Amino acid sequence: MAKKESGNSDEFDPFILAIFCNWCTYTGADQAGTSRMQRPANLRIMRVMCSGRVEARFIIEALKRGADGVLIGACHIGDCHYVSGNHKTVRRMPVIKTLVEQYGFNPKRVRLEHISASEGAELTEISKEFVKELKEIGPNPRNKK
Repeated sequence: MAKKESGNSDEFDPFILAIFCNWCTYTGADQAGTSRMQRPANLRIMRVMCSGRVEARFIIEALKRGADGVLIGACHIGDCHYVSGNHKTVRRMPVIKTLVEQYGFNPKRVRLEHISASEGAELTEISKEFVKELKEIGPNPRNKK
């Protein structure tokens, strides 16, 4: 059962680890940057070749080390550079959310989004929306001193 998490949205600026597929979401983030779209500064991007390579232990470890949220970016279904990597990610998400909750974190701290290389504006909006959601949830309980 997840620990009860609550917080005031003005108390903190959430840190988000973004794990992005190289071929779609990472390229979309690059496109957003070259188009001078402002994404939240608290979003740190880690590039992986395919979202199918994202394992539950990556997310758990990020949360244990203090990340307030983890945003996984994958190609749209049917557009995976490695054919079925994004299908693997979609299948893993229920297990990941269950593990996150078993470790005492709110499963809403983990989010999967399908963002293509041409969707930099969508990525920017999703990032801002995720920051807002995390502010409502409150800080990671591991960060409380």
